[in-house]
Amino acid sequence: MNDLHYLLASAGLAWTQLMTASLIRARAWTPEGMAVGFGNRDDVPKESPLAGRADRAAKNMLENLVLFAVVLLAARGLGAQPSKLVLGCQIFFFSRVLYFGIYVAGVKYLRTAVWLVSVVGIVLVAMAALR
Repeated sequence: MNDLHYLLASAGLAWTQLMTASLIRARAWTPEGMAVGFGNRDDVPKESPLAGRADRAAKNMLENLVLFAVVLLAARGLGAQPSKLVLGCQIFFFSRVLYFGIYVAGVKYLRTAVWLVSVVGIVLVAMAALR
């Protein structure tokens, strides 16, 4: 995969995380939850701790995806070689996959460490653009 594949995969990951958070909140595996999911969300159940963590993790992905996309597209626009961007993109993507699971599981300090690894991926992409 090249750098732009990782950008697309990251967008897909963000969508998957948002959907997962929504499905957990609505309890979509139950008949009542399916009704909420197909409805106008006027009667969404109270957020459980699990649903709250999934929602916060998904929103954090959106925030970081914006930064990642801007840095990656700027790097491309500045003429950075795609092959020099891949490592940072891989680090960002795979750490974001781990981050979601760790956050949803409620592992506090490891979650922050994995988030920092994803930031390192963004920094590597930025550094490749500035060389």
